[in-house]
Amino acid sequence: MVILPELVLIAGALALFLVSLGKNQSEQKIKSVAILFGLGTFAATLLAFHEQATLFYGAYAVDQYSQLFKVMIGAGLAIFLLFSQNLKAIDCKVRPEYYMFLLLSVLGLMMLVSSIELMAIFISLELSSFALYLLVPMRDDRTGVRVQMEAGMKYILFGVMGTGFMLYGMSLMFGLTGTTYLQGIFDFLGADNLQPVAVVALVMILTGFLYKLAVFPMHFWVPDIYQGASNETTGFIATIPKFGAVALLIRFLSLPTGHSAFLIDLLAVLALASMFYGNLSALVQKDIKRMLGFSGIAHAGFIVLGLLSLDTEGYSLAIYYIAGYVLMNLACFLVISNVSQHGENLSIEDFNGLYKRQPVLAFVFAVGLFGLAGIPPFVGFMGKFMILTSALRADHLVVVCLAAINTAIAIYYYLSVVKAVYTGDPGERSLVTVHPLIQATGVVLVMAICLMGALPAKFVDFAGAVVQHLP
Repeated sequence: MVILPELVLIAGALALFLVSLGKNQSEQKIKSVAILFGLGTFAATLLAFHEQATLFYGAYAVDQYSQLFKVMIGAGLAIFLLFSQNLKAIDCKVRPEYYMFLLLSVLGLMMLVSSIELMAIFISLELSSFALYLLVPMRDDRTGVRVQMEAGMKYILFGVMGTGFMLYGMSLMFGLTGTTYLQGIFDFLGADNLQPVAVVALVMILTGFLYKLAVFPMHFWVPDIYQGASNETTGFIATIPKFGAVALLIRFLSLPTGHSAFLIDLLAVLALASMFYGNLSALVQKDIKRMLGFSGIAHAGFIVLGLLSLDTEGYSLAIYYIAGYVLMNLACFLVISNVSQHGENLSIEDFNGLYKRQPVLAFVFAVGLFGLAGIPPFVGFMGKFMILTSALRADHLVVVCLAAINTAIAIYYYLSVVKAVYTGDPGERSLVTVHPLIQATGVVLVMAICLMGALPAKFVDFAGAVVQHLP
């Protein structure tokens, strides 16, 4: 029961592997198996939520903190599988493998949020990442996009570079402290042992974590991979892996050390750089996925801003923000995946008059974009407001002012898409036909975005209570 979600994911990956061995593969069968195990994973996270244990010689911690993230990862996976079941840009012949690698990536994320030892973190991170590297080039050439192979190569090369930095930092840290366990490392660093080599090791280890979150300057893979991957694959990369990155950062930063001032300065610089680079780059984008990619870099800056205080309040707000961000991004990619008729990339102009062609998707898209822009009463507004308030209480006035400017910049390009949806001329663009289940999934996402925006205190308080159990 302790590792029930992980076992369900392993079983799902094995089942899809067996399906892939068959000669006459039924598209409906493949889809049904994937959705079944996606929903089963979410159910397993709920059943195992109150379980607690330390496994594998203390390298794997199943606690309330890790279980909260597993529930969010499981929910994200279930929602993703429900709205991306058509996989328009993925050839039917490789769909079993596609879903198998998808589940293996989620398995890596589940393991990542429970890992409290450097080697366990490395193995989990690589399992999650390498499965994603294989999903990007699976895009079908018939969509008219020819850059998926280039995107896949860039993704793996940049990922290996980030991993190399992280591994070198881990080796330095082990040589300095004599342990690979996070608690032992920070016990050593907390005893006024912060040597220059320890600073270098910390920065290099953080590089691997920040790459997953797409924080500046580890952001450079985002626009090309978002554009080259299929719409569904991009939707996954842009959302669920962020949970693992945030969980790892909080666990890493929550351990008491003597280097808080250094970390705060570093995080402040990274947060502002991410926000300005992401928002200013998003302003000039015409491709919707590239725009969301650059905006994701900016949102990563807001998440890092929530961590500046290095306390329970900041960590709980970061959890709240990433949960809301994933919901809003899933809503946007639900629309993108289903408006794209043959899996092709879409420009902002392709959404002209969407409210006339498919009013439900237009409404879901508008809510997702309003939330990402930080407009009330959606979760994006409350997340940004509370993070800025928390940073202000921690005496980061300059950072807060610059972050507020970035919020204003972001409103422009998000609302330009909403303008196209509701005031643009559809021209000869055809009506969009969507399965009722996908429409229902969109409505559920809208309700969740509104509910989290209306009742933020309940989620933040719960997240705060969970974070307090961290060592």
